[in-house]
Amino acid sequence: MRENSGSFIGCSTLDLWSKAYAAQCPPITHACRRNTIQLRAKSWSPDRIEATAARLVPVCRDHGVRLVINDHPDIAARVGAPLVHLGQEDFFGPHPDHPAASAPSIPDTLGLGFSTHAPDQARRALAAGPAYIAIGPVFPTPTKPGRPAVTPDYVRWAATHLSSIPWFAIGGIHPGNLHTVLEAGATRICVVSAILNAPDPAAACRQFRTLLPP
Repeated sequence: MRENSGSFIGCSTLDLWSKAYAAQCPPITHACRRNTIQLRAKSWSPDRIEATAARLVPVCRDHGVRLVINDHPDIAARVGAPLVHLGQEDFFGPHPDHPAASAPSIPDTLGLGFSTHAPDQARRALAAGPAYIAIGPVFPTPTKPGRPAVTPDYVRWAATHLSSIPWFAIGGIHPGNLHTVLEAGATRICVVSAILNAPDPAAACRQFRTLLPP
């Protein structure tokens, strides 16, 4: 996950299985091949997340897709996922200037990704040695209710200051505004609603692949 060239789509699975998309998971992973899918299910129990992750791991592996588990490094390690994604407070605690006594234990086998919403959070995340960081939400999004959009300004900052690590623009991105994100300097994006709410999620993945730079 350290490579700095190429474009990636990370499409969060959210309620992929409960929305009866289970049959579409192989087509989605095929459409997103050589890219990344994140299992993000905030309302699910850990047991349900682990059971779903265990089913996703071989499907993703067969299609050359990286699987990111949101929030649960222990589950990611047990099922053999290569990456785990954490929020700022999940890792640094509620008062980053006075870090929590013990950050979550991250096995050496796991790459770590961070959410960031401002330059100071990006700098803090970089110091923890992540595999990637997320920049957003660029636009308002229902997956982050109440979170103000960081606007393309933060994307421009990232394009200027984050040359040493892969980073993803995320939040409210769809085909109609993707050009704004790319013009701000993004080369990697993470998409949720525009894929999962599409009539054909696999086709939506393919559309984003055609719109991204090679």
